[in-house]
Amino acid sequence: MKESPHQVPQVPIGEYALLGDTRSAALVSRTGSVDWLCLPRFDADPVFGYLVDTDHGGRFEVAVEGEVEARFYRFESAVLETQWRGPRGAATVTDAMPVDVKGFRPQLAVVRHVTCTSGEIDLRILFDPRFGLPGRRPRCSRRGPALVCEWGSLAFVLQCFPGQAPEPGVLRSIRLAQGAEVTLVASLADRSPAVLLTASDALALIEETERDWRRWTADIDYSGPFRPAVIRSMITLRLLTYSPSGAPVAAPTTSLPERIGADLNWDYRYAWPRDAGIGSGAFIAAGRVKEAQAFLRWLEIASRLTLPRMNVLYTLDGTPGHREREIQGVSGYAGSLPVRAANAAARQHQLDVYGWVVDAGWHLASLGFALDGPSWRMIRALADFVARCWRDPDAGIWEERSDPQQHVSSKLLAFVALDRAGRIAGRRKTDLRRAEIWTRERDSLRTQVRERGWNQMLSSYSSIYGSDRLDASLLLIAMSELEGDRVERVNATVDAVRQRLSAGGVLLYRNLPGEDQPPNEGAFVACTFWLIDALARCGRVEEAETLMSEAIRLGGELGLLAEEVDPSTGEMLGNFPQALSHSTLVAAALSIDAARASGSRPESRRTPGEPRW
Repeated sequence: MKESPHQVPQVPIGEYALLGDTRSAALVSRTGSVDWLCLPRFDADPVFGYLVDTDHGGRFEVAVEGEVEARFYRFESAVLETQWRGPRGAATVTDAMPVDVKGFRPQLAVVRHVTCTSGEIDLRILFDPRFGLPGRRPRCSRRGPALVCEWGSLAFVLQCFPGQAPEPGVLRSIRLAQGAEVTLVASLADRSPAVLLTASDALALIEETERDWRRWTADIDYSGPFRPAVIRSMITLRLLTYSPSGAPVAAPTTSLPERIGADLNWDYRYAWPRDAGIGSGAFIAAGRVKEAQAFLRWLEIASRLTLPRMNVLYTLDGTPGHREREIQGVSGYAGSLPVRAANAAARQHQLDVYGWVVDAGWHLASLGFALDGPSWRMIRALADFVARCWRDPDAGIWEERSDPQQHVSSKLLAFVALDRAGRIAGRRKTDLRRAEIWTRERDSLRTQVRERGWNQMLSSYSSIYGSDRLDASLLLIAMSELEGDRVERVNATVDAVRQRLSAGGVLLYRNLPGEDQPPNEGAFVACTFWLIDALARCGRVEEAETLMSEAIRLGGELGLLAEEVDPSTGEMLGNFPQALSHSTLVAAALSIDAARASGSRPESRRTPGEPRW
């Protein structure tokens, strides 16, 4: 591969930091390069696409000659600080994306502030925006000292204080003495006039952004031993929620590989109702109810054209997913091809999705928040559909692109859909005749799963009826409550999955392709937190806490988690950061807290005296 003059080695996935404004998100390398940012929103084309195309992708570097000593987010916020040490001095780089864009402000802004804290330092600046994949160079002009880069109706503006913004793609080096500062602002104007800021405006945005996040996190109702990790995960989940519609994206990236150099590369810039339902449950349990209500409102609107069926994924606007395609002429992350746009999983039938959505509604109802009419009608339609179709095979939770099968974890979540819908109906004192049907079908489903899903030889539930294979999604047996108070089979399944699918330490593979055959991907992070959640629900709290402490360390210095981890190296794999990994972390922490508080296992947050429909 021919290198460009400013090409740098590919950064490990887990070394990126996340910035965001709840409409789009930027990934910043440990050495100060913004290598991913889509404009104007998560699922649009990147203006900085170096992450998946080192040949033609744009990037925005603000770095100091020397080494990074420390990197962290300001306390309970999404404002990033990087401390540098050079041969003759030290500096701090502060990065932020303001969340509040109301009033006379840019539609989106990346603010980067550099302060020389001692001695003198040499600062490097490279602003090289290229829109799309492969990246296209802009048409450039000047508005005073500001640089305006344009692609049709979209403009990206760079301001530099003090001085003039550098030319695009031209490396600028600046020497700063102690106390000297440089501020850069890259801002968006999409079919609207560009808004230019002053230096004081830019610095005020950083402080305002920190205050906004501190106010938001102050309302999180969790004070347990894992609060730093829970807060970081909740912030990440909010950063991955598209605020104009309430749709949560699974991840802000596309085509980061599950196996380096291979073809397991998918586009996650869509809203999966499953992942979003799990995230909504985490928001609700931690006291952030507005986010969960917004998700249900968005999903109710998105699903109107497909009810009673629920799509596996939707766009941020609630439309069905686009046709999957492979992007030509790009290098891929570390040579991992193809780079894909859209996701063919949109066409699959996955039964578990219904359970997660209904469960999110139950979490709200169980805390006394009444579901509005449209949300209840959606949940009622989903439960009706599951009551009719739970016996049918499906594609399963892992979106295997093969023939549908009778996946046990899908049946577990079908049970959840029928069970939780009945509970909601009991609270509302409405649709009780419907609830009788849901209860009858729920009990039939439970009987079938107990008879056909249990494998006596494995002493565990199996991944598919009649199969000898295990699947880490079987850990959901605990949260489903299919076994009720009979925890023997639950414990046996948890132990079997933990033993057979172990990837070392706290890591688990989601499944194995065959006996003694290594998987072609890394360990799946969400499965680790499902294990911890299941242990807590089974009353094995000390085991759960020990594993939780170890699992949190997977997130490294910034506490961010990808989809998978390479067990041999500890490196993150897959799209990053992933909402599912963070929502399951929160759920596990809250289950531990609930188990500790009650002295026994929690029962899916059911209130005392709540009927088992």
